[in-house]
Amino acid sequence: MKFRVHYHHTDCAGVVYYAKYLEFLEEARADFLEGLGLSVQELMKRGVFFVVYRQEIDYKHPAAYGDVLDVRTWTRDCTGVRMDFHHEILNQNGRLISKAKTTMVCVNKELTPHAPPEDIAARLKSACA
Repeated sequence: MKFRVHYHHTDCAGVVYYAKYLEFLEEARADFLEGLGLSVQELMKRGVFFVVYRQEIDYKHPAAYGDVLDVRTWTRDCTGVRMDFHHEILNQNGRLISKAKTTMVCVNKELTPHAPPEDIAARLKSACA
C-alpha cells in the first residue's frame, strides 16, 4: 500500500510525526484483509473484531513531507485468537524507513477473546507464512 506524506503527517521540521506510522499500519492491515476478501465492515457486522494487543516499531530513517511510502504487510503466527502482522515501510527510493510488528487478537462484541469463525480463520491461515 502506498502513501504520499502530506503536511498534516509531519511535525514543524517536515518529518513524519512518529504516531502517524500507527495510522499507516492500521490502513495497511485493513487493505491486507480486503485483499483476502475480508472486509473490516463485514467482519464488524458479524461481530468479529481484531484489536491491537501489542505494537512494536523500529524507526530506521525519517520520512519527510512529499515522500511516497510503500507499506508492505504480511502475517505470521496465526494461532487461535492471535495473529502477528509484520510491516516494512520503504520510501520512494527503496530506503527502509521503519519495521513493525503488530499482534492482533480476535474479540467479540463484548471484547472477549475468541477464535474467528472457521471461514475467516481459513482465509487468515492461508496468508500466514
